[in-house]
Amino acid sequence: MQFQAELTDTFAGEANYCWVRRATFEAPADASTRLLVRRAKKALSLTNSRHSIAWDCGDMIRLNFNNSATCLFISPLTN
Repeated sequence: MQFQAELTDTFAGEANYCWVRRATFEAPADASTRLLVRRAKKALSLTNSRHSIAWDCGDMIRLNFNNSATCLFISPLTN
């Protein structure tokens, strides 16, 4: 299954989309949150960045990164 990762800046804690980096990656349809986070961070070359999970809504995951005003959204890629 294909997933999309979007990294963007934040303003006052909310996604700002002043700039955005996108990547797609593959993972099983029943992949765990941990696996999706690892693959999304690898796709965007963020493997050494520390994060906290802000939301896990089932169809979308939002990560906030420590010490930077950025966030990452992970969601299934729809055609």
